[in-house]
Amino acid sequence: MLEIVLHLRQPFIENKKKHLLKLNITLLITLLGFSFFGISQTATIRGIILDDRNLPISGVNIKAGNNGTTTNDNGFYIIKIPSDTDITIVYTHIGHKRVEAKFNLKNGQEIEFNPVMNVEIEQIAAVVINGNTRQQVDGVVTITPEVIRTIKGAQPGVENILKTLPGVNISNELSTQYSVRGGNFDENLVYVNEIEVYRPFLIRSGQQEGLSFVNTDLVQNVDFSAGGFQAKYGDKLSSVLDITYRNPVRFGVRADASLLGGSVAAETVSKDSKFSGIVGLRYRDNSLLINSLETETNVRPVFADAQTYLTYKFSDKFHLNFLGNVSLNKYTFKPKNRQTNFGTLDEPIALLVFYEGQEKDQYLTTFGAFKGNYFVNDDLTLKLIASAYHTTEEEYFDILAQYRLGEVNSNIGDENLGEVEFSEGIGSQLTHARNDLDALIFNVEHKGDYKLDDESTLEWSVKYTHEDIRDRLVEWEVIDSAGFSVRPPIFDFSNEQPYEPFEGPLVAFQNVRTTNAVQIDRLQAYAQWSKRSMLGENEVFYNAGVRVHNWTVNSDVPNQEGVSSSTQTVFSPRAQFAIKPNWEKDMLFRIAGGVYYQPPFYRELRDSSGVVQPDVKAQKSFHLVLGNEYSFRLWDRPFKLVSEAYYKHLSDVNPYTLENVRIRYRAKNNAEAYAYGLDLRLNGEFVPGTESWFSFGYLKTEENIDDRGFIARPTDQRLKFGILFQDYVPNIPDLKMYLNLVYNTGVPGGSPSYADPYDFQTRLRDYRRADLGISYVLVDPNKTYTSKWKQKLKELSVGVEIFNMFNAQNTITNTWVRDVYSKRQFAIPNFLTPRVFNVRVSTRF
Repeated sequence: MLEIVLHLRQPFIENKKKHLLKLNITLLITLLGFSFFGISQTATIRGIILDDRNLPISGVNIKAGNNGTTTNDNGFYIIKIPSDTDITIVYTHIGHKRVEAKFNLKNGQEIEFNPVMNVEIEQIAAVVINGNTRQQVDGVVTITPEVIRTIKGAQPGVENILKTLPGVNISNELSTQYSVRGGNFDENLVYVNEIEVYRPFLIRSGQQEGLSFVNTDLVQNVDFSAGGFQAKYGDKLSSVLDITYRNPVRFGVRADASLLGGSVAAETVSKDSKFSGIVGLRYRDNSLLINSLETETNVRPVFADAQTYLTYKFSDKFHLNFLGNVSLNKYTFKPKNRQTNFGTLDEPIALLVFYEGQEKDQYLTTFGAFKGNYFVNDDLTLKLIASAYHTTEEEYFDILAQYRLGEVNSNIGDENLGEVEFSEGIGSQLTHARNDLDALIFNVEHKGDYKLDDESTLEWSVKYTHEDIRDRLVEWEVIDSAGFSVRPPIFDFSNEQPYEPFEGPLVAFQNVRTTNAVQIDRLQAYAQWSKRSMLGENEVFYNAGVRVHNWTVNSDVPNQEGVSSSTQTVFSPRAQFAIKPNWEKDMLFRIAGGVYYQPPFYRELRDSSGVVQPDVKAQKSFHLVLGNEYSFRLWDRPFKLVSEAYYKHLSDVNPYTLENVRIRYRAKNNAEAYAYGLDLRLNGEFVPGTESWFSFGYLKTEENIDDRGFIARPTDQRLKFGILFQDYVPNIPDLKMYLNLVYNTGVPGGSPSYADPYDFQTRLRDYRRADLGISYVLVDPNKTYTSKWKQKLKELSVGVEIFNMFNAQNTITNTWVRDVYSKRQFAIPNFLTPRVFNVRVSTRF
């Protein structure tokens, strides 16, 4: 993405004559500065302001006499001072110690000064007590990269931390997909350096998914909003994950290796600081996790990607960034057999399955974006962003499953203990797929922000998107039970097999065949205004904005001539208000709301038969969020309690069903829904010098399809408990541990194919998982060592991880098998990963 930033500053002076005089002088100096033979009467200081973790700090106030400025999002600043004069520059930022530096520079001299600002209080992560009020006003949770890189988990990445937050639910440790406050996986926005990123289309299970787009080795900052977000973010119904990759300030290398794969990241900066770049390589092999499942397989789940973020500063006013990514996922799966025991102690039942065939999937994704920033002065910034995303996906499989369903020998001491002795169901299932997808997405966006004064800002954007998607969908399933072909239940006929013969034609249980060629053109724009002021003795914050989204869908109709086209437009007003009372207790109250639309993406346009329906409307949701933040000190350490109550009313809902992580839409706006709940999160230094948090969430979400009454939605996860706890041994502080614990109540799901959701509202079992990590720090960056090999390293740690420490039997879906005698269907749970051990080594130099 190409982003040009125009920056204009007009300092306010009460005396109009002085203002005009100073403006004229400033313009004259600027003109002389651009002249080749000009004579400058000033000196220039530039640099990047870092915290004690070498991360850039945005919003630092810099004063040099009557001149002043602030650092941008990357911590960069530039200020001019009078030459041949002793000048003291003061750097101040809420939550960090004040820094002062004296300079006396020659006429026209330019130097680079990169001060380090330490925090006022000792803490491991600034999210505990954050002096930056922007996150408080926006209702944004900030997670530091140290926490993300420390708490790895079975699926390392940002999502592994998000699942411990209230309102965020992940019930599959093999997947990076998450649902927020009753929404599904497609309702979440993800940005990296203001660039929207996408995920593969054809993924149907967590085993195929591989790596998250976000490379944690490159991350500088993570912001997350679970609802009620501002107009500057896009058109989705649930959440925003806003990632910032860092601009390096020195050379460094970081590496991580475990039994599940490894990663390496290198960063550098040129001597003149004009060029900086960071590159990350990742490799992932989930064999350790998948081979622990019930199904015995030959499997090769190999995932790899390369990412880079480059910056070149052509001048103080113009910076050019490039974000690139290449990702390759290969998944080869050859199942052998499976035995699942279920039922009760009195009546144990087992499903024994023998497999033939294999599955081969491949996903190749390339992504490139340019972003140019042009700063005219401190008040006006203009950006131009251009990006291209291309994915080619293949999903091929032919798998024959022959099963026996029967009673299990439970006689202790019997040599046949645990084996199926009496069969209640015998049958087979043959599944076939040849699915191909090719998607190309272009984006061009102009963004800008203008400081109206020191307390208010105006932001805007205009964005054009072109989506070109070619899709071939061929998949069918044949089910045989005790020698009789099972027909799909959607047909209205009487089938009394095996007691009475059925003479109708054989029909596949599922059969989808279609080819789609779809082009979508989108034009989006937003404008929003933010202001910070005083109401009496209370500090208040305002934000108001509106989005507009126009899109046109052009789709080739299968087996027909011509193109089906549909054009729609929606408007989305949003607002936020926050007040920080002048109380002895540190409290902040916030209210946010607005109308949120989700114009359909390709998958939302494709119905259960695979045919694209261009007339599908945008789903609409009204959000209302009430929040409170209470910061306090306990045990002389900082803590914060964040509470949010929310309500969402949804109309023009596009109903869907979930199969593992695959979403199947009806491509109809024939439902309405609602969601409400309460999120609580207490975080702070439960152990001195470390950050931990406890979270609780309550959610209820229901939908009414075709006016048949309200039933639970597929994401109706009522209760959520999450704990992220860090500790160390007091006498051995280099011996550290973390505990990542999640408990979610079960969701409705696991119904047979083509089943009516009103007939299947039984819930999956509760999701319980605890991951434990223990590490020993051999090299600490805050210590000095005499050993030569330790002096060459900045960090080094080794450790072990125990995934699913209590070996909980969590389920993701059900497999449905018919009893040939009673014609009942048994729900056989598909279990997720059991307890798994991992070894990890991390270093930085």
